[in-house]
Amino acid sequence: MPSRPTPKKRVLSGMRSTGKLHLGNFVGALDNWVRMQDQYDCFFFIADWHALTTDYADTSLINENSVEVLLDWLAAGLDPERCTMFIQSHVPQHAELHLLFSMITPLGWLERVPTYKEQRENITEKDLGTYGFLGYPVLQAADILIYKGDFVPVGEDQVPHVELTREIARRFNMFYSGKRSSVFPEPQPLLTPAAKLPGTDGRKMSKSYGNTILLTDPEPVVRQKLKTMVTDPARIRRTDPGNPDVCPVGDLHKIFSDRETIAKVDVGCRSAGIGCIECKSWAADALVSILNPMQERRKKYEENPRLAWDILESGSARAGKVATATMSEVRDAMHMSLDYEAPGNAQAAK
Repeated sequence: MPSRPTPKKRVLSGMRSTGKLHLGNFVGALDNWVRMQDQYDCFFFIADWHALTTDYADTSLINENSVEVLLDWLAAGLDPERCTMFIQSHVPQHAELHLLFSMITPLGWLERVPTYKEQRENITEKDLGTYGFLGYPVLQAADILIYKGDFVPVGEDQVPHVELTREIARRFNMFYSGKRSSVFPEPQPLLTPAAKLPGTDGRKMSKSYGNTILLTDPEPVVRQKLKTMVTDPARIRRTDPGNPDVCPVGDLHKIFSDRETIAKVDVGCRSAGIGCIECKSWAADALVSILNPMQERRKKYEENPRLAWDILESGSARAGKVATATMSEVRDAMHMSLDYEAPGNAQAAK
């Protein structure tokens, strides 16, 4: 008798509705997601509710930004036939599970999340003194656990969020599983190799710094942005030798250029055999060779954005079926089932 194929482990991850993505998003997550599609049962969602934690005052661009994110996903190679892509707010069970989790999550757990204090200190132009901002890790836990994800691909800085999700799952199971097996598995972080990707000013690439190279930037824009990119500060004159290991442009080469180009940059920069203009031009060549095919794939959906929205709707329906089954288990475990049968009726049925 032929053996049954082993079910794929499930991966769950998402991105906020921030609009067009940049190279930092690609290197930090999206490129890894594309490679995961055949190895795992992948659920990727556009987190429009999470976007409200900081941008609640103006929601006019939420839908448009969600579509832009999806277009970049499709351009990078995510395939609706090989993964489930959906939009968070179109699966309302996320909100129900978030509510139930919020009842059992101690306040101290949320206040100790490293990114909570960090963002409160760094994002000073917005009022982040809201429950939604404090409680977004609980919503994040609901996002993951409602699909009973085995793994969550994250960078090192996001591991505390996965650990909080594990603690919430553990607490729920302790309160409500009783004699049954645990309702929720405890997901594991799947560490994403995080290459150092600087923005054009040398700091981490981020929209908030205005130093990004977008996946949709046409070739002339990419080349212009590279021309203004900072380099090794010790290399003041063309004849000064440089160090590609401390140069932001050198970091780009290590991620995107082929070995031959990296070797030329290493020798040429250290010996002053090449100038920064030439080095930046080679980096631009590498970026354009990656971005051009993405932009070609994107055109199909840009010309008919309804196709993209249909992918989200179809994926949301598929995700909703999984979420509905999980919430049925949750309600049963909490004795809050929607098909509750009154004791008198149960007795009469006998």
